[in-house]
Formats: sequence, C-alpha cells, structure tokens
Amino acid sequence: MVKRLAIPFILITLLFSLGWPAHAESKLVVEPDRTRLYEGEVLTLTVRGSMEIDINLGNLFDLDISTLPSPDIGKVEDDFEIIGRNQRYSIRTVNNNMMGEITWTYQLAPKKTGELTIPPLKFQDASSDPVKINVVAGTSPDQQPESRDSFIELSTDKDEVYVQEQLVLTIKLFFSGNLIRGELSEPEHPNAIIENLGKQREYSRYRNGIRFRVVERRYAIYPQQPGEFSLNAIRFEGRARTPEGQLKFLRDSEKLFDIPVKGIPDSFTGDTWLPASELELSDSGLPDNLNLSTGLNLTRTLSLSAQGLPSEALPPFPEQAVPGIRTYPEQPERSANSDRDGISSTLTQTTALVPIEPGNLVLPEIRIPWWDTDADEEKIAVIPARTLSVSASPDLTTTSGQSAASSEQSMEAANLDTGDSAGQASSSWFWPMVSLILALGWLVTVAAWWFSRRNSPSPARQAAPDNGEKALFRELCKVAEEGDPRTLELLPRWATRYFHNQKFDSVADVCRYVADEHLDRELEALQRWLFGKHDEAGNWDGKPLVAVLKALRGKETHQQAQDRLPPLYPEGLASR
Repeated sequence: MVKRLAIPFILITLLFSLGWPAHAESKLVVEPDRTRLYEGEVLTLTVRGSMEIDINLGNLFDLDISTLPSPDIGKVEDDFEIIGRNQRYSIRTVNNNMMGEITWTYQLAPKKTGELTIPPLKFQDASSDPVKINVVAGTSPDQQPESRDSFIELSTDKDEVYVQEQLVLTIKLFFSGNLIRGELSEPEHPNAIIENLGKQREYSRYRNGIRFRVVERRYAIYPQQPGEFSLNAIRFEGRARTPEGQLKFLRDSEKLFDIPVKGIPDSFTGDTWLPASELELSDSGLPDNLNLSTGLNLTRTLSLSAQGLPSEALPPFPEQAVPGIRTYPEQPERSANSDRDGISSTLTQTTALVPIEPGNLVLPEIRIPWWDTDADEEKIAVIPARTLSVSASPDLTTTSGQSAASSEQSMEAANLDTGDSAGQASSSWFWPMVSLILALGWLVTVAAWWFSRRNSPSPARQAAPDNGEKALFRELCKVAEEGDPRTLELLPRWATRYFHNQKFDSVADVCRYVADEHLDRELEALQRWLFGKHDEAGNWDGKPLVAVLKALRGKETHQQAQDRLPPLYPEGLASR
C-alpha cells in the first residue's frame, strides 16, 4: 500500500521540480506545421526544449510557476504577429537521469508576404536553427471561402468613377462559431476621403448549407486623384469557440480590385467640379407677386442639395448685391445625412433684403453647373432672375399727403384773413384781447408739459438699462471688435432689450429704426469682411463699429424723440 502511494507522489514531485534551474540542457527544436501558407492563414509553431532536473525535498514546496524559463521569442515578431501561445510539460528518465521536457506552441500570423525567416531561438544555453517560411499573397485557389471558418467579401457600387465622385464600398465578414474577440480593419488611402455610412449591420446567412454570422460595414469613398485607385487590404483577426468548446484562431484578409478614376471632363464649364447623382437649387421667401415697398424687410433663403457629395464640397452662393437693395447675409449652414446608399448634403444661405429705392430691381440669375454621374453629362441648376417691383413706402406717401393738406389749409386761412380785414377794422380791440388770452393759455400748457417731463422718465426707456442689457451690450461690442459673425445675431437681441417698445427680428430692422448712416456703413463693412474674400476685404478693424454702437446707446434715436414729443404745431403751420 505504501509503495502505491509513493509512486504518484514521486511523479508529482518530478513535475513541480521543473521550476528549479537545470544543471544541463539537451536541445531546442523548432517545428512549423508548414513552411508555405497564404497571407490570411495562421502558422502553428511548436518549440521543444529539455533540461536535466535536480530534485530534492528541500525545494519541493518553494515552487514558483511564474519563474519557469521560456525561449526568447521577441525576434519572431519582426515578421509575425503572435496571436496565441500555450505551453505544457512532461518528465522522462534518460540514463537514470530525470529530464524535463517543455513544449511551447505559438500561433503566428504573417505581417507581410514573401520569404520570411523565423530566426534562431535561444533557451538557456541551447539554440535552434533558423526556419524559412514562404507567405503567398491572396487565398488558396483550391479552397472555397465557404470551407473556411471565416472569410471577407468586398464589393463596390461602381466599376469606375470620376475624381471626387462617391464610391460606396461594402465589407462583409463571414465567420462561424461563437466569436470571442475580433478586430476588422478600416479602409485607408492617403489620397481619398473616406466616410463611414452609419452603424455596422449584423445578421446570419447560409452558404452551401453552412450557417455564418455576418458583419457588414459600408463606406463612402471620394478619390482625390485620377488614375488607378487601390485600397489597402482589409484584415480580420479574432478568436472563436467551436460547438465542441474548442478555441480556434481566425485570420483573413482581402484586397479590393483596382478602380479606374477618371479626371474632370474637358467639356465641364463650371468653376467648381460637382459630380453627383442628383443636385437641386431652390429659393424661398420672395412674395408671389414680387411687389414690395421701400423699407420692407424681406428674407430670402437659397438652398443647394446634392446626392453623393459631402457638404464641404458644395460651393458658396454668389453674392446677391443689387443696386437699390441692402443685403444682410447670415452665416451659411451646411448639413449632411448618410444612409446605406451614400451621403446627401445641403447648403443653406439666408439673406435679409431691404429695398431702399423704388423701381424695378432685378435679382440676378444663379447658375450652378454640375456633372450628372448617372447620365454622364453636364447639367446646370438654375434660379432664374427675378424682377422686384418696388414702390415707395405707404408711410412716406401718407406723410407727404398730410403735409400738403396742412399747407392748403394754411393758404385758405390766409385768404380768409385777407377778405375779412375790412370787417375786423371796426372791432380792432377785440382780436388783440383774444390773441393775448390764447398766448397766455399756450404758455401755461408749455410750462405744465415741461414740469411733467422733468419729473417722469422717458417713455422710450422707463428705467435705466438693467444688468442683463449691459452684459449683452458688452458681449455685442466684444464680438463686433473681433469681427465675429455673432454680431449679426446679438445686435437685434440687444436692440430689442434696449428699446423697450420695439421688437427687432434682424439687423435690417435695427438699421431701419435707427436710421443712422454711420451704423449702416460699418455693418456693410462687417458683411464684406464676413462673407467676402479676405484677401480683398483686408484686415478687420472693429473699433469704428464699436464706437458707433456706443454712440447709439448713449443717445436716443430720432424715432424715439418723435414718439416722446409731439409737434406743438401742425406740420403745415410749423413751416410758416
């Protein structure tokens, strides 16, 4: 009985004693499972080492598994990626000496094609011989994709494209088993813009009766140079567990076929190359009858939409400067949406138009040439010229009519005075007395009005500007001095808060209300700086605009003064 127990104890002791140094080495053997493989395959490399074991009961219980020796494998990583490793131990007796054998198993993925070398490996004092490995590009012609544990499929929506035209690339990864870890590379190219088309899709497909899990990704690619377009190989590395519970390594790569990229056709007449499947140019905001009045604030919105182009590729709209119309363009807005079929983008430009002169004013035609990639021909998106019929403002007409009526009444009063002068001579004492009484009444009225004005705040501003208005004005001056586009947004907000009885929706509303030519001039300079070419506009100097704003805040506008103090005389009499 004692003998039976002793034998397993001795074997266990021999096994754990491998953690202790050996006195002598025997050999180191390196064996690949094959010397020729394709770039998407995994090489299994087996390394065997042996050493003599020194066993004693004194060191049996001090065993540290982490101190077990292993060969120097670092140089192998120059040409191969180590994606898995394992080790096992065995003990045998050679000439009455205890020898321990250690077997290391490495899963190696080649980093490149061609003839690669596994350099000599060292284990203690032993060294192995170098091993040549031939890595062939592509996949084995004798092996169908469906017979592998994983494979990649690449496809595009077009066989050839123009430079900067959208090319949709679809990547499908097929794999079997329960994927534990996986990494699928992204397409890359130094001379192309590549955009991800949404989230990846995951689903199942059957190939030759075998069920595969599929990961699908789509990309929009815009080649930036003509010629042959070739993407980097798409690679996948992962681990999966079989239905039997075994762990297997997955590694595949696939290279896209070359795509011819054509240059810009000589027949294209536009300044900006726009290859798209669809392109639409539209505007909104103009009245249907195109009839306007001077001083009326009008907002026109231009929109350019394209299928198959990123928003950055859409050109800016031409300037809409028209004699007799003040224009206040806002910052253009760009947006893009993506789906499985590609990218659609939109450029929107909103401009406030304020006619200042009556007559027929023409908004010029807008033409944008583009290349229809489906029809393979040039097309032109057009907004036709629009003629605005601008009449004088009704307010101005009413004011002129009232002035004329007052003048006529004054003339009639003068004629009556002349005709009745003979009758008045008989009672000359009466009219001076009436005039004196009226004059005294007028003086009393003026005095009462003056005292009431001193004791009450201005109706234009019933209270001093609050802290919110002050903070908003400071921010307005700051962005105005810097030439920031937010100036055009903050000015109506501040004016609405400062002039309590008014509501301003745009810069044009403020300019029309204030009627200050200095403010108009500085705002036009800001518009040229923001939306013109900077090499033509020069450096921005915001100090004059800030000075005009401070002067505006420090005084009441002409319109406020008119609202606060009604005229003492009718307009016709005041002019006499």
